[in-house]
Amino acid sequence: MAKTLIVITGPTAVGKTRLCLDIARHFDIPIINADSRQIYKELSIGTAKPTAEEQQLVKHYFVGTLSLQDYYSASLFESQVMDLLSTLFKHSDYALMAGGSMMYIDAVCNGIDDIPTIDDETRATMKQRLADEGLERLCDELRRLDPEYYEIVDRQNPKRVVHALEICTMTGRTYTSFRKREKKARPFRIVKIGLNRDRTELYERINARVDAMIKQGLLLEAQSLYQQREQNALNTVGYKELFDYLDGRWSLDEAVERIKGNTRRYARKQLTWYKKDPLIRWFHPDQKKEIIDYIITQAS
Repeated sequence: MAKTLIVITGPTAVGKTRLCLDIARHFDIPIINADSRQIYKELSIGTAKPTAEEQQLVKHYFVGTLSLQDYYSASLFESQVMDLLSTLFKHSDYALMAGGSMMYIDAVCNGIDDIPTIDDETRATMKQRLADEGLERLCDELRRLDPEYYEIVDRQNPKRVVHALEICTMTGRTYTSFRKREKKARPFRIVKIGLNRDRTELYERINARVDAMIKQGLLLEAQSLYQQREQNALNTVGYKELFDYLDGRWSLDEAVERIKGNTRRYARKQLTWYKKDPLIRWFHPDQKKEIIDYIITQAS
């Protein structure tokens, strides 16, 4: 039997956590977390991080292992997960990776380009330039240094713009020249499972989860992180709206409604990304038996 990586993904609030716990327990395997925000120890309520009880029930990797100040990327995630899989597959024919961060999942399944690691000096310089000059000025520079990437990059995303400029200034080459987009071969089978619900039901779950997060203390969590708000990891739905509330831009009720709306928008973005992948087999989260049967069939 071939070694098999089970990948379970889907939009935020669809119900991945409970199903993945059941799948992990069925196959007696841990969960490799593929949520790019749950990896930070300071972010708990706003990222719907697995609870202590859930982590006791099933071992989780890449949950709460980094601090907000730590540099991380999809490339590092790919490398670390591949190393981990080589160990996990010694003990089981199955491994499970679950989460909603599209680039992290894609990095493990298809590989990511071998882009140079940014040195500390370049990173510090570009971070300071972003603070001093603003995103628009850096976008203008990216247009001059790498017009091809400028045309496709999300120019509202400072992380993407800054990273491309870091590569350009550190190497003297365009960021585009490193983006080969070649799919890497993997020494294991990959079974991709997507979870989805009726759109109305999904939106109701999103709204209810945001209300629950507020009751659990999301505002207090945001207040504790306010002084670090410039960290890229905090440019995240749930935190950034509450930071605006703390700045006096919105009322708390308006901030909460914006969190709900932006979360629904993010869920649509996730689904648009996933629908491009013909290898994903879609299920409702309640179809646990059908999902297990499908995994076993595909792995045999």
